[in-house]
Amino acid sequence: MISRSALTRGSQLALRCQGAAKVVQRGFAAAASEKATYEPTSIAGVKVAARDDNGPTTRLAIVAKAGTRFEPLPGLTVGLEEFAFKNTQKRSALRITRESELLGGQLTSHHTREALVLQANFLREDLPYFTELLAEVISQTKYTTHEFHEEVEHVIHQKQAKVDAAAIALDAAHSVAFHTGLGAPLYPTPDTPVASYLNEHSVSEFAEAAYTKANITVVADGASPEGLSKWIEPFFKTVPAESASIVNPAASKYHGGEQRIAKTGTNAVIIAFPGAALAESKPEIAVLVGLLGGESGIKWSPGFSLLSKATAATPGATAHASNFAYSDAGLLTIQITGSAAAVRKVAEEAVKAIRSIADGSVSQEEVFKAIAKARFNLLSASETSGTGLVPAGANLISGIAPLKVTETLKAFESVTGDKLKAAAKALLEGKASLASVGDLHVLPFAEDIGLKV
Repeated sequence: MISRSALTRGSQLALRCQGAAKVVQRGFAAAASEKATYEPTSIAGVKVAARDDNGPTTRLAIVAKAGTRFEPLPGLTVGLEEFAFKNTQKRSALRITRESELLGGQLTSHHTREALVLQANFLREDLPYFTELLAEVISQTKYTTHEFHEEVEHVIHQKQAKVDAAAIALDAAHSVAFHTGLGAPLYPTPDTPVASYLNEHSVSEFAEAAYTKANITVVADGASPEGLSKWIEPFFKTVPAESASIVNPAASKYHGGEQRIAKTGTNAVIIAFPGAALAESKPEIAVLVGLLGGESGIKWSPGFSLLSKATAATPGATAHASNFAYSDAGLLTIQITGSAAAVRKVAEEAVKAIRSIADGSVSQEEVFKAIAKARFNLLSASETSGTGLVPAGANLISGIAPLKVTETLKAFESVTGDKLKAAAKALLEGKASLASVGDLHVLPFAEDIGLKV
């Protein structure tokens, strides 16, 4: 037997690549569990998506097409979110709180750019109570002047004060990328004149338009469609079928561009390109995100990803890549934060990293690792209870079937170095979106780092 020390360096690298290939091939054979995919159906006119692992707890959510993309006036989505689980015609806010706590349940509300989410987490046997409560919240909430002025405005101002450079940059990147619709800020900025748009009457009107059977979906993690049908039919019968006043914005159009915002404190730069939408099959985008990476999964090492290597060589900055998938568009982003000089340097290196992919300089071993990372990200998200609620609901309210995990995993097998090369080349040849927040004397313009806007 030939010892490893006798092998040439080239032979050793070949063996390692073969070993990596075997690992990836073995990973490709691994199947996702049946509970990973939400099964869509319709119950009494309500779109439902459910999956059941027969565990002791359930997560139940109403996902409404009422994110910031769909609000007719600034701030309405935030106002509607803050009225969740307040007084209804049947229960006071105090009663809702006490009953939920006695059952050990948790009630939350939040929103994305496309969806408003009302969620309840509880013990499985309490499904009837929380199904009734969620139905009551969307059909019988009282929008009173006192609650609005005492609660909603206070919360909005709190959220405005907590907006950091990274959040401002992400909003700015969406704004230059899409302008209206998906380009609307996730939260009103301190300078948004919400007082002229936002009151209990406008929020109530938005609720009437948003909370209809045509505009919501019920998503359950830890309950079967059969179990849900017994309770959805009687409790959701008072929810209107549809509304003529719901806002349906035009299809998203990617524009690209640049925005620079001066701000003291932490600096942020976001480089963005057209990404993959919810309904699109673009496995190369997920693998590209894995290849760019940014966050190491190994405690004592920066990891293999291109962005993690860039930040390791530039102390004072962090960076990571991600794809924001929406119903009809996607935004592939590289988000960089830290000191101004370090952010500028990492931004330069990030563009160089994309160029190296476009030039075909990335090794086959790195491609294998990126595919493995993309597979892990998908499986980890789909197997963790509750993480798929919003994506599944967002798909259904947009007329898109929930993600099929097994099919998506299989699609990763088709990703090659040549496909990644073509995808990266297309990004660089098209228009980028660049948002810079912080010390504008130091932070780069798009042309400084080789981007077209």
